[in-house]
Amino acid sequence: MEGKVQEMISVMIADDHPLLRSGIAAVLAVDPKFSVVAEASDGAVAIEQYKRFAPDITLMDIQMPGLNGIEATTAIRRINPGARIIILTTYGGDMHVSRGLKAGASGYILKSLARTELSDYIVSVHAGKRSLSPQLASTLVNNFQLDSLSKRETEVLRIVADGNSNQRVAQLLGLSEDTVKAHMKSILQKLDARDRTHAVTIALRRGYWEH
Repeated sequence: MEGKVQEMISVMIADDHPLLRSGIAAVLAVDPKFSVVAEASDGAVAIEQYKRFAPDITLMDIQMPGLNGIEATTAIRRINPGARIIILTTYGGDMHVSRGLKAGASGYILKSLARTELSDYIVSVHAGKRSLSPQLASTLVNNFQLDSLSKRETEVLRIVADGNSNQRVAQLLGLSEDTVKAHMKSILQKLDARDRTHAVTIALRRGYWEH
């Protein structure tokens, strides 16, 4: 019985770091299931490359110069509502991930896992699965839950970012100073931050609020 020849899955890699793009391309190049048809260094280029090559799967970094990955995802999904886009992210609890999924991305993968889990994940998303693959579900979902700031914690940190003391934060939010201190302790632990300034920097980078 003759086996059915499986068509290669075409992939575009959009990330502003050349080394990451080349690293992912190298991983996929040795697997006969995949063909890397395009690369992009920012969101605008990703949109143009998508129009040109119409890849089966787009690997999309979120934080790129100019047009970011969320905006590019939204634009590509307007071009083709069936486009399958996988978000590449550094942090499991990145709020940008949530926005990317709302924009129509099919899923996301941590950059640290890309080399070992990426192939299976691409195949899963290509098959039409929007949920996380079994290999990644426990790791990524747990990370998202464990290191995501609550609404109140985000509110506290935003006020701290404006240069306010714990006492002032407490006054503005109608909380006790001890409660604010407890929130800050939790924030530092969740973000693995050295101090308040570091926590604000991390929160901004991860999209808890806009600059």
